[in-house]
Amino acid sequence: MAIYNLGSINADLLYSVPHLPGHGETVEAVGFRRGLGGKGANMSVAAARGASRVVHIGAVGPDGRWARDLLTEYGVDTRHIVTTDAETGHAIILLEPEGENSIVIHPGANQQITMDQIGMALAEASPQEILLIQNETNNQVFCARMGSDLGLRVVYAAAPFSADAVAAVLPFLNMLILNAIEAEQLQAATGKGPDALNVPDIIVTLGSEGCRWYHRPTGKIRDFPAIKVKPIDTTGAGDTFTGYLLAGLDRGMPMEQAIALATKAAALMVTRVGTADVIPDLLEIQQMGQPPTKGA
Repeated sequence: MAIYNLGSINADLLYSVPHLPGHGETVEAVGFRRGLGGKGANMSVAAARGASRVVHIGAVGPDGRWARDLLTEYGVDTRHIVTTDAETGHAIILLEPEGENSIVIHPGANQQITMDQIGMALAEASPQEILLIQNETNNQVFCARMGSDLGLRVVYAAAPFSADAVAAVLPFLNMLILNAIEAEQLQAATGKGPDALNVPDIIVTLGSEGCRWYHRPTGKIRDFPAIKVKPIDTTGAGDTFTGYLLAGLDRGMPMEQAIALATKAAALMVTRVGTADVIPDLLEIQQMGQPPTKGA
């Protein structure tokens, strides 16, 4: 089995600041680092560290070979990452001591992925393998439709959130992953809550409160509490959760077990500064305790 990920690849430019600047305010950074990021790259690394075979479909600029080399080093299949004339995408991240952040993204090469490139990658996929998409690339609907036609399990991580982008891929989804604010925004746009959407599985992440799973075929709704830790940097925690969740499902875990694995991965991730480069490996997560679950 494998996970195919149509996903962004960014250079994360992380500035540590004493506090997030207000309107018109200039703040002096007290630290800086460059790392591999982008929601797509983060999720690919997390899934690979969760012991899945991950095929990344993406693009970098002429300056982006370092990013592709790092993904390869982290265990991701990079044969379907192309080099375009556009610059590699990047994110400017401001991080304050309490762990909160503010992020500006420039998509660059992430918007240069072609239908032919997607088709060549998915031609290798087998039915019931996982196709993951986020809202940081182009050709999302084309990819979701092709994945559905091929019998793949199509998963959409609805960030950065756009109600129109979610609505466009909804008919093709087997799973939707979004946070509580995004769920509220989607309900405002569609008039439907997570339990009323025609998607078999929906995961709503609730930050420090954990997550909620909606299983439409049975009508089951189940809450999973978070593991209590002191956060240092919340950047990439949701991506880590998604990558590990899908790695668990790809390896045959039931949903409850995959969510427990992903919860532990996200908890460990927020105790570290950085994104793809510091995503925990499976051994570290297996050494953590098991969180309880409860029905809702």
